[in-house]
Amino acid sequence: MKLIKGKKIFVGTLVILILGFLIPENLKMPVEGASKSDYNTNSFWFYPWGQSGTHKGVDVFARKGTTINASTPGVVLYAGNIRVGGNVAIVLGPKWRLHYYAHMDEVKTASFSLVGSETILGTVGTSGNAKGKPPHLHYSILTLIPYVWRIDSDEQGWKKMFYLNPIKYFEMRN
Repeated sequence: MKLIKGKKIFVGTLVILILGFLIPENLKMPVEGASKSDYNTNSFWFYPWGQSGTHKGVDVFARKGTTINASTPGVVLYAGNIRVGGNVAIVLGPKWRLHYYAHMDEVKTASFSLVGSETILGTVGTSGNAKGKPPHLHYSILTLIPYVWRIDSDEQGWKKMFYLNPIKYFEMRN
């Protein structure tokens, strides 16, 4: 009986994992009205970069208070405040990817809420370690399934198996 129950759990888990990969991502620019001129195309994996050493995302600059939408459908795993990121939201989206939105002025979503690509998560700001800098959204994409072939000898290069370059996704959609 335990063997049958174990097989059912395994098959159920496998089905959930596969479904996560089948849901289309359809990634969109999260900052309302932003274009290629609002971010530096060379900023992903730039070294040296502040406290984190290597910049593992893209900063999209906009006026303070500009709307930030979810870039893809998903579930908000966390909405709140952390020391470095300030006001943040972390969304689990398709392909088992985490979408990290940081330095928001206001968070306008809640943990465990479902979001679509038009859902407002918050507004552009300067919270966390962005205080005193121009208002922007720091946006990162992390994969929960490691891409080990992406590891290289760059500074913190082993972390490349988890971080994806959001700029490539923005440019594919334009």
